[in-house]
Amino acid sequence: MNQLSRYISIILVISVLYTCKQPSQAQVDSEWNYQEFRASQKSFLSSDGTIKYIDKGEGKTILLLHGIPTSSWLYRKMIEGLVEGGFRVIAPDMLGFGSSDNPEGYQIYSPEEHAGRIIELMEYLEINSWTHVMHDAGGIWTWELFKRSPDKISSLILLNTIIYEAGFNPPIKMKEGAFAKFSMWLYKNGVTTNSLLKQLFKKGLKKNTLSKNEIEGYKKPLLEGKTNAMYNFFTGTCNNHPNYDTVISNVNIPVAVIWGKYDEMLLWEPQKEKVIRELKIQLKNVHIIEAKHFIQEELPEEINSLIISFLEKN
Repeated sequence: MNQLSRYISIILVISVLYTCKQPSQAQVDSEWNYQEFRASQKSFLSSDGTIKYIDKGEGKTILLLHGIPTSSWLYRKMIEGLVEGGFRVIAPDMLGFGSSDNPEGYQIYSPEEHAGRIIELMEYLEINSWTHVMHDAGGIWTWELFKRSPDKISSLILLNTIIYEAGFNPPIKMKEGAFAKFSMWLYKNGVTTNSLLKQLFKKGLKKNTLSKNEIEGYKKPLLEGKTNAMYNFFTGTCNNHPNYDTVISNVNIPVAVIWGKYDEMLLWEPQKEKVIRELKIQLKNVHIIEAKHFIQEELPEEINSLIISFLEKN
């Protein structure tokens, strides 16, 4: 049996076992409703397609940038708390994610193109400067943004994001071609989607307490076929980590780190000294918390408290 056949067999077996398991009542019931969340989003027609985004609150602006394979839904537990803290919160679904458009092709989802669309959105909203919160692949898009418009971001908050190769341990690396495209099909076909998400959250959460309704916010975009941006990332960045050393060392704004201690995909320890030195971070602004990768799901109130405290002092 070749590698592809073994991979298919394993996925199908996991899928059958998973779908046979009945969800508990706690998993079914949830205050979070993805359709209502989508209905609350606004629309911006970028040069490449419609981008959906949350825009709530008044005051200084905080931009919440997700990664892969998530969307602004990842920040749903944090948005209202930041608004109540006196901030205007912008949380976009990047092109190819969430409820935003999903144009054909792959190059349109390059880090450079993603960065350009962030700038477009903020110009459309007439926001000239903002606090930038980034997670996961949002780091790559952010470093590209700094290359293009280094004066837009007034303060920076790193949440388990991509910085240096030393801390980058992606769970998937693929070469361009048929196998990578087949793998993306496994995410969106509806049969193996559940099992792949289950494995993702097993790796990314200390304990998966997400309800069925909450998982819907991650599942629905995949079922809608939104995997082209993922393909670009898994076949590009995961195989060839871009070097942003010069960009990073030139950042000269207040920076805070809020990092899940047990993250297996983005590691803090191997890169911490370089990150702190090059971004000129004060040690009091480095917070290693009791979580894994999806820290917004695990400790949203603690993260909000740290963000608000940091911004009040800077």
